[in-house]
Amino acid sequence: MVARAREGTCLAALIALAIPLCQAAERQCPRSGPGCPPSYPDWLMAVLIIVGVLARRKTKSAQYRYLTQHRTALGAALGLLRWPARATFFERYRRAQRLLAVAVKLQGRRAVSEGLAEAATVAVDKSLLPARGPVWPQRARQAGRTVRGADRAATWGYSEHHGWVYGYSYEVLVTATPGSLVFLLLASVGTASRRAGASFGAQLEHLPDQTRHVLADRGYDKNEYGDRLEYDAQGRPTGRHFLCPPVERHRPASRRLYARRTRTVEPFNEWFKHLFELHERAWHRGLDNNHTQLLAAIFGYQLLVRFNHRCHRRNGQVQWLLDGL
Repeated sequence: MVARAREGTCLAALIALAIPLCQAAERQCPRSGPGCPPSYPDWLMAVLIIVGVLARRKTKSAQYRYLTQHRTALGAALGLLRWPARATFFERYRRAQRLLAVAVKLQGRRAVSEGLAEAATVAVDKSLLPARGPVWPQRARQAGRTVRGADRAATWGYSEHHGWVYGYSYEVLVTATPGSLVFLLLASVGTASRRAGASFGAQLEHLPDQTRHVLADRGYDKNEYGDRLEYDAQGRPTGRHFLCPPVERHRPASRRLYARRTRTVEPFNEWFKHLFELHERAWHRGLDNNHTQLLAAIFGYQLLVRFNHRCHRRNGQVQWLLDGL
């Protein structure tokens, strides 16, 4: 009974941390267009999705069953008078990624403002995930021949670490300041063929004010990124620096700084995939479903690290928290 009480307390605390961030995210991306407001606000559905993902239920049906089993506690925590129907949960799941992307950004800012992480140096990286089911060979795809059971929304992508992968990708930007905890600040999701840095340009305006160095691999070698980071609209130096392999780094201090990338963002991808069992394949079929799941998992990971810190544990080891949910 004691263990169960602690588990419930942990989940309640995570929900309490998530609610204000999801509510703030909804205010930043409100619904538009005709029609009545939904019966269940977007922030509430996002929190339910995050709880289902943190429970590591890998299908929408399994997530909905888990949430329904805990509907009394969840209803009390969220102020729910009526429980959403299965069809409502499934439909809202596919559309939750816009709010979740903003919530991830807001939680990154919150962690920096709380002093949990230092963002003077950050690192960006793209990682690939295999799709569910068999692969769809490129030749067969170009010829219009389908493969039974293949996820048609997935695409082929290549990386030096993974090789060729048929599936999806996500891109993360994490803190990489020496002596600071590695914390995720920004994230985006796409298919495997999406070019590294495709969403990075849009993320530049969301970098923390304290950021001075951005570390990236050769896939991000683009003059636009360096120019936007290192110079303002009037062409004056900003004091920021963009470091990726083609950039000359003769100074030993620059080489040591760039080495932080292999000790921060690359290990983060391994930790994240291990926690949410993503090494073998994505959880869902279709870009919308995987987009929501990955952002919910990323937001959940941020929550776990923040809660761990509030328990006076100064590291990012959150496996025990996740296993207890």
